[in-house]
Amino acid sequence: MFGVWAPGEEVAKLTYFGLYALQHRGQESAGIAVSNGSQILVFKDMGLVSQVFDETSLVSLTGHIAVGHARYSTTGASVWENAQPTFRATANGSIALGHNGNLVNTVQLAEMVAELPQGPGRATKVAATNDTDLVTALLAGQVAEDGTPLSVEEAAPLVLPKVRGAFSLVFMDEHTLYAARDPQGIRPLVLGRLERGWVIASETAALDIVGASFVREIEAGELIAIDEQGVRSSRFAAARPKGCVFEYVYLARPDTDIAGRNVYLSRVEMGRRLAKEAPADADLVIPTPESGTPAAVGYAEASGIPYGSGLVKNSYVGRTFIQPSQTIRQLGIRLKLNPLKEVIRGKRLVVVDDSIVRGNTQRALVRMLREAGAAEVHVRISSPPVKWPCFFGIDFATRAELIANGMGVEEIGQSLGADSLAYISIDAMVEATTIPKDNLCRACFDGEYPMELPDPELLGKQLLETELAGGADAADALRRP
Repeated sequence: MFGVWAPGEEVAKLTYFGLYALQHRGQESAGIAVSNGSQILVFKDMGLVSQVFDETSLVSLTGHIAVGHARYSTTGASVWENAQPTFRATANGSIALGHNGNLVNTVQLAEMVAELPQGPGRATKVAATNDTDLVTALLAGQVAEDGTPLSVEEAAPLVLPKVRGAFSLVFMDEHTLYAARDPQGIRPLVLGRLERGWVIASETAALDIVGASFVREIEAGELIAIDEQGVRSSRFAAARPKGCVFEYVYLARPDTDIAGRNVYLSRVEMGRRLAKEAPADADLVIPTPESGTPAAVGYAEASGIPYGSGLVKNSYVGRTFIQPSQTIRQLGIRLKLNPLKEVIRGKRLVVVDDSIVRGNTQRALVRMLREAGAAEVHVRISSPPVKWPCFFGIDFATRAELIANGMGVEEIGQSLGADSLAYISIDAMVEATTIPKDNLCRACFDGEYPMELPDPELLGKQLLETELAGGADAADALRRP
């Protein structure tokens, strides 16, 4: 997610490169909205950033404000209608919005949309089935007690306190760029400075690619507005920091800083601590590229076992619309990873990865390494067992699908076919981030969620799709008995 306010700059191209740096956060669809001061144009499609945009489309998006998004779906199907930025007309113009995170009161928000007076936010029937569009509709359709439509800036302090879950937002009307972060600050969001403007981004790495200097993080519970008057800040909720620890483990780029801590250094330290907690008698430490690389470096450093590259990753394998044939599908992981047999043959290996969710990838990997001649395979994981689903922006499996739910570590190791398996402890993982434990959401590891959750039937990725099967408006459908 990326936003820019920069008169005189090619804001669509800046946003393109910002999204390119953030492609790891979402590979399903991409979009950019641009305002020239009188109207907002939105261009979005399914696919990677480089597949959706070309020189012609970017040149056509002229203006001084832009909002961009690369989607990873956690509510709503991966279809064009759910691509972001979302767009709604308002009484005074329009709004485009991008959202990183996932909300837990979607049904309540849909009911609020249904109760809006007939107008821009309420009247438009859209095919979108994500929580983001509901927030956009609420921001677009607010009115004062006397019925006077409110501007986006007036609506935001009224709407945002009613939104529950993880949300880092970048949105805009024709004249102003806005950013907001939930009171827990679960997903990262930062402010950067250009020579002639301002940038909002999900990670500091995106600032670097467009030549923006890091100013500060958007604070939990903060709303900012950027226009020709500069940057204005206000609070819509008190901060209760609970940043996602999985950002440090896997999700964020290693060259990003979150809450003053570099992600790469955190991952290396996780590897060091893992080596002390779970040593192995081995000849070589290899990572599962690329996610396990920093932790493998730390494990090798602390253990004294040489570090090596035993697996080659095809960097061009992303989310593809061409499904592999049955023969290729049976080979599974080999589409992305291939072993260096000359390095592996006859060696006792420590294989370091960042996490195990269902276990399918690691099972295929262990089998591949044995076929390549590995004498022993010891799997080491730089995060604790994932036992609980995430409701805040990471599309983990349901609890029943999580391999660590109901199986002990030794059983999981046997299931993977490994000679041994060990995970880092929660305390060691947290200490590696240098962030206080109480300021991190660790729910996927310990089940302690940072807020009360609704009943299970009111959660789920397909919640709105189920209700919209008959083609009704989302809010009306959810209100039907």
